[in-house]
Amino acid sequence: MFDSMEAALDYIFQTRRRLDKAPRGLDEYTRDTAAARSLLDAEGLLAAARDYAVVTGSRGKGSVTAIMAKLLEALGHRAGMLTSPHLVHWNERIRINGRMIPSADFLRILHDLQPAIDSCVAAMSGSQYISPQGIFLAIALRYFDENDVDVAVLEVGRGGRFDDIALVPNKLAVFAPIMLEHRALLGDTVQRIAWHKAGIINPHGVALSLPQDEEARAELRREAARQKASLTFLPAADQARHIADLSAGQRIQLPPYGELDLPLLGRYQVENATLAIRAVELMARPAEAQAESAAFAKAIRRGLGAVKWLGRVQKLAENPAVYVDGAITVPSAESFVASLAARLSGPVVAIVGIPRDRDYSGVYAAMATVSRTLIITETDINPNTRFPAREEALRAARDVAEDVHHTGDLTHALKLARARAGESGTILLAVSLMLVGETMLIWDQDTTAI
Repeated sequence: MFDSMEAALDYIFQTRRRLDKAPRGLDEYTRDTAAARSLLDAEGLLAAARDYAVVTGSRGKGSVTAIMAKLLEALGHRAGMLTSPHLVHWNERIRINGRMIPSADFLRILHDLQPAIDSCVAAMSGSQYISPQGIFLAIALRYFDENDVDVAVLEVGRGGRFDDIALVPNKLAVFAPIMLEHRALLGDTVQRIAWHKAGIINPHGVALSLPQDEEARAELRREAARQKASLTFLPAADQARHIADLSAGQRIQLPPYGELDLPLLGRYQVENATLAIRAVELMARPAEAQAESAAFAKAIRRGLGAVKWLGRVQKLAENPAVYVDGAITVPSAESFVASLAARLSGPVVAIVGIPRDRDYSGVYAAMATVSRTLIITETDINPNTRFPAREEALRAARDVAEDVHHTGDLTHALKLARARAGESGTILLAVSLMLVGETMLIWDQDTTAI
């Protein structure tokens, strides 16, 4: 029996560490879902009569997953959810009706699965591995089975075609916006990245997507045709529009529901909420399927109003106002700034912690459009995530801002930011999700239930 989460994680990652000893390549050459499929088949984990939605994309897929799960819960379902990465606790990745799996259940289920996992590992060559994602999926499915989960929304970790989540027989494949990301692992073009994402479309399945650029749209259509699947791109008439800012979110308008309150500040959450609502309409049982029905509309309104997704344009404090977002790409940083344009009070100070495999100089520039001061920071919480060298980061930041600083940890970055912002200013944290997790700990945010 595993006596701690640390011991469990060491076991889960035991074969994945083999990749640390060799150069990484494209997913189609380095990822293999065969071991995870063997595990799921051996344990009968794909046999449950449960409806699945699988969500992928380059931006917003976690938000879409969380919103869909909350809407399904409001409709009376026992809704499972699997997301990645986590903010504070690894257990956050697996939830039922918003509550994360208790450590005791996580450790017990992993112990029960251990013989099957060990059997998979014993059959491998020295260069093969069983994906941690596949083991998390197995734990989640067993937990869902034990707790009578009748519907589950699963977020793809990266890509889709070679991600273990694609093994699940989804009722609906959901696509958030697709753009260049993970280029060393997925490819250098939007078309190739869309090819990876399109791998979640099942034979004769149903797929739903937000509008995509031409390359991504064409690739999704090609895959849907190959699989003889139904694919819908949401037309403008079926999308929500922002109509007002609220103190704790925003008000949107979406036919046929009229005005809805969305308790998330990010302006990009309007399209995520649209996609989630339209996806749930497709997921609904026949008796629920009429969006015009008063009961269905009431449940959608109630569920949307209860959505909680931490660390995404989240306000943490007043005097000075502090906002955090996992804005590590230029589009997400620009959206972070735009979402808060009417809420900013000067002086504005930006704390930026962007891994070196991202366009960190572009994010610096986006944050500098509203910030007097840029404070570059980093974290060593995950040794596999590297940040740009101090001088390299400072040089890039000084190209776009005059008052630039570098600190090795978030605590010192916040201390410096408060000194610069004063009580009347605003601090914006555009940081990786690892640093978002550190902010959750600093502000004692409860991540166990959403």
